[in-house]
Amino acid sequence: MKTIFAPLAVAATLPMALLTFTQRVVQFVFRFAIRLTILFILIVSMFFAVTSLVYAATPPNAPNVANPTSAAAPAFIVEVIGLGLPMILIPGLASSGDVWQSTTKQFCGSDGKYQCHVLTLAGFAGVAPITTPLLATVAKELVAYVDSKKLKRPIVIGHSLGGFLALQLGINHVDKFGRLIIVDSLPALGALQMPDITPNQLKSMAARMRDGMKNQDPKSFAESQRRSIANMVTAPEDLERVFGWGSKSDGTTVMDAMHDLIATDLRQDIARIKTPTLVLGSWYAYKDFAKRTDIENNFKMQYQKMNGVTIELADTAKHFIMLDQPTWMFERINAFLK
Repeated sequence: MKTIFAPLAVAATLPMALLTFTQRVVQFVFRFAIRLTILFILIVSMFFAVTSLVYAATPPNAPNVANPTSAAAPAFIVEVIGLGLPMILIPGLASSGDVWQSTTKQFCGSDGKYQCHVLTLAGFAGVAPITTPLLATVAKELVAYVDSKKLKRPIVIGHSLGGFLALQLGINHVDKFGRLIIVDSLPALGALQMPDITPNQLKSMAARMRDGMKNQDPKSFAESQRRSIANMVTAPEDLERVFGWGSKSDGTTVMDAMHDLIATDLRQDIARIKTPTLVLGSWYAYKDFAKRTDIENNFKMQYQKMNGVTIELADTAKHFIMLDQPTWMFERINAFLK
């Protein structure tokens, strides 16, 4: 990271009068892109010390386990709520399915018209980790789950990493899933700083990031946890919940999943998605150093190859839109699903 921040450190020491217009533009772009990417990544890297908290088994009263006949640990656990049209909800990195509690009450309660299948992924929030690559294994087992439960083109709502997974499902299983709702996620997070980055460069950057996370001083992690989470969620009680999920997550699982997320570029592949898609983004956490229109344009640029996509930004929500501005999110989802 030192090589990235060095140009900013130098530029900051120069009087603004001596900076040319081009230099000021470059300074802004570096500052905005780096901070935006770091804020997104901090939800992982500052959540936990490298020493992992691994849970050996699911408690007896835990929700139904996906793929229960498999001898290996499942890639996710599932809680089923309500009756009606199927809706799958996938939380983000190091998060619990409980992040969707208000969403399930809205759409899958006694008056709801949907049946919610709420996932918590292996290695996250106290669920036992698996030894196979998380994203690929979740996708494979989720397709099997949909088939076994005879779910007909379920709606998929995914937050952050869960939104990335939803995009992959839409790309690789065009006829299997219905409408997609992507909550604050991008098809190529690693390309946010450099739109023209090559696949090999992405993989190299992701590997360096993972190595850096593994080498972090646990004390530094602990000191930065709450500051970083405060950039993701507003209410103190929600901050504590998110912090708790992260502290119960398996460090290796989270770092490897983050590596895969950074190393993968879906910007071209999303052209294969045929189902209508709603993207709900956030910008408010970055308001001190970027305009709303700048961040909105970043979303539009990343999703430009996708037909039938609707992009909207929340007014005051941070990354956890479902916690910060749930009514706004519900209104957009309701309008999209009509």
